Amino acid sequence: MHIDTRTLENNTLIEGDLCIIGAGAAGISIARELLGTPNKVILLESGGFEYDEQTQSLYDGKNIGLPYFSLKEARLRFFGGTTNHWGGMCAPLDPIDFEKRDWIPYSGWPISLEDLDPYYARAQKVCELGPYRYDMEFWQQQEPNLSPLPFDTSKISYKIFQYSPPTRFAEVYGETLLKANNIVLWTYANVTAIETTTNAAMVTGVRIKCLNGKEHQVQARYYVLACGGIENARLLLISNQTEAHGLGNRHDLVGRFFMEHVHIASARLLVPSPLLWEQYLLHPESEPKVHLTLNEQVQRERKLLNCTFDLCATDCREVALFNESQQFNEANERFKEEIRLYLSALHACDNNALLVEKPERLKSLDNQNEIATSELILFSMLEQAPNPTSRVMLDQEKDILGLCKIKLDWRLTDLLRQTTEEANQLMAYELGRSGLGRLQLLKWLIQEDRSWPQFPQILRGGWHHMGTTRMSTNPKTGVVNPNCQVYGVSNLYVAGSSVYPTAGTANPTLTLVALAIRLADHLKTLLL
Repeated sequence: MHIDTRTLENNTLIEGDLCIIGAGAAGISIARELLGTPNKVILLESGGFEYDEQTQSLYDGKNIGLPYFSLKEARLRFFGGTTNHWGGMCAPLDPIDFEKRDWIPYSGWPISLEDLDPYYARAQKVCELGPYRYDMEFWQQQEPNLSPLPFDTSKISYKIFQYSPPTRFAEVYGETLLKANNIVLWTYANVTAIETTTNAAMVTGVRIKCLNGKEHQVQARYYVLACGGIENARLLLISNQTEAHGLGNRHDLVGRFFMEHVHIASARLLVPSPLLWEQYLLHPESEPKVHLTLNEQVQRERKLLNCTFDLCATDCREVALFNESQQFNEANERFKEEIRLYLSALHACDNNALLVEKPERLKSLDNQNEIATSELILFSMLEQAPNPTSRVMLDQEKDILGLCKIKLDWRLTDLLRQTTEEANQLMAYELGRSGLGRLQLLKWLIQEDRSWPQFPQILRGGWHHMGTTRMSTNPKTGVVNPNCQVYGVSNLYVAGSSVYPTAGTANPTLTLVALAIRLADHLKTLLL
């Protein structure tokens, strides 16, 4: 069923068993798992079924740290959320991503890859992916043209990504949810406060407000925040009627540890044969997509972050990944244009931006004959080390609902810089040793001032917001426990990538869907 909250009488009380705040990938995944149960599910969506600028403006905020994308354009605020324009790249986190690594402060998940494996397998189906297999050996059997490169795999190995169609969650699962007897989708329902008992130990309801001025209240037995890596933190911070610093924030952790996947153009790669690299280039026809990556052994020995490498041709072919046949809304068009400008700027980084002059030809392995070369751009794609000073905060400025807007203070650490440098040196060595090409580092990578390069021409994020309500076994180091329950609040849970303690290098959607399914299973036991 669907109800537009703008049509209700003012101060209507909405009651159910489970209230899910946010109808993106996480919220829809949880709702799907409760289809056909005796439980009445309230699914709250801030927007409607289409993009509209007024609702989208509720994401507006400030960037006060490293330059970053416009916050209003980093997410979509209507049914289906950002799955309405995601690219579909999927992979699970690596085993090392879950580990406590002594060289990475605040690292370590309270669950393991083995704990998530059964949920990853279920998430594969939700995201319309192939088999839950991400090892190179399996995909070589499936794809005869997939050829491993002659690298020393104890240094440089492979990470497999699969492409979702991409699944538009509202299109694929919306009709089923709307026909369900036990699920009601409430559109244009903006949550403005989470209300609790006087000791903040239990949520008693949430306040919602429509852009036409009407206000309503929702009461349920359990509540789930599924609004994304920034909005989850914002809702907890603005819910400060009982706890002055926000709900679940007694240890000043809500909003901290904001993480992104850092994409940095680090070098030009000159290769004698571009055909050898086809499976390693960004283009949607490749199934699977193969990234080169730092072996876990190297990460431990050198005390580095997880890092993958990606390649693109300088003719910007990978923009086709976002060039779908369906009509794009305004935010999508700006997103595509950002990608085009980014790649065009890289292409314009001529010899004066390079460490060395560009040679037109390379010597063959016997050092006697010159061979013609082709040029590719090498990207280093890294996890961001958890950093408590990288954070989401409330601003003094208010939005049209009267709520504090967001200030994002995105900050990186020296370990990310060190990883980029050493990873590229390893790649350069392996390319030279194997005769596959030569690497030319961009000048920013060896500058003495060690400043971060220009955004977004050289450095950018992956549009992936993570870490702001991190998971831990201890309320002094995390906002939610291993079951994603907010510490100290018995019936409030958080879904999505905001619970990630570390980010790995895999795009976050597959993992957040797996965690959402896991959370749904837990909630079903509570709702019996």
